[in-house]
Amino acid sequence: MLKTILAVLMLFLTINAVNAENIEKKKELTYQTGSIDYTIKFGKLLSQRELMSFFVLPKQKVQITVEKNKTRISFAVSELNKTLSNSATIFNYTAASEIGYYDLIVRPNKETQSSVVRVFVMRPATEIKDGVLKGFRIGAYPQKRYKNKEIYNPPFGFVELTEKNQNIHVSPHYTLGQFMSKQGGKYPKYLALRTRLLRKLEYVTDLANAKGIRTDGFQIMSGFRTPYYNAAIKNTLYSRHQWGGAADIFVDENPKDNYMDDLNADGKINFEDAKYLAKLINERSSEEDYQLFVGGLGIYKANSAHGPFIHVDVRGTKARW
Repeated sequence: MLKTILAVLMLFLTINAVNAENIEKKKELTYQTGSIDYTIKFGKLLSQRELMSFFVLPKQKVQITVEKNKTRISFAVSELNKTLSNSATIFNYTAASEIGYYDLIVRPNKETQSSVVRVFVMRPATEIKDGVLKGFRIGAYPQKRYKNKEIYNPPFGFVELTEKNQNIHVSPHYTLGQFMSKQGGKYPKYLALRTRLLRKLEYVTDLANAKGIRTDGFQIMSGFRTPYYNAAIKNTLYSRHQWGGAADIFVDENPKDNYMDDLNADGKINFEDAKYLAKLINERSSEEDYQLFVGGLGIYKANSAHGPFIHVDVRGTKARW
């Protein structure tokens, strides 16, 4: 009788252990958006994520505010173990003088969830000499702006990429090194990156998961390109990649093989899968929450060098190809 009771007890414990393990695995597979229920305004830029990066020049001054339900609320700001403000509705932030990244912890006073404003102090573009920045070749931006639009002005500065910081997150699902130009070279390297592009990628990542495409972030085939590299591969003169506002992306989860997944479940991996991903985005392009991310959407076939992919950018006007 005792042996029977013990056997039943062991079976019960085993089943519970298996169930607990399955629950943990399910948690791991559950997509986490990294969203917050308030909006941080960093100058004219926004964040609605528990982590978002912004890019400034040394000693640049930026006003930070927090809104919930379209109403400005008070918040606390700290940096490492240093409290910068206990309670404010406006915080006037002055960036550090040293190149690098700095984490500001923002906590609305009546909220339990804090968020991170990751501030990258860039190396000023004025330090570029003969197309080279600290040994890294940038090249020359077009002298004439495309259609005289301000977004085609040369960047004011460039993020310094090192072996130590390349794997840090710039948003919940993307890391700094994913956006680096493929031209090679020794560290430090430099890149331009726009907060709006990070927000768009996070938005589209949410959208893909909501439509049943499970991914913790797209594979970025191409992010930033220096004008030097852009010319070397004979890409278009005004490619938005050069301004850090574009990314060529695809889903690479099942299996992870650096190639697009079969998104439309037709048993093939081809142009149709890129079209399927683009369609999800295009269907949202008229919605109000998408308007900050208006830009280019291109669909590309596979070739001998890569699989199918799509291009997204934040140029501010609609473009399709």
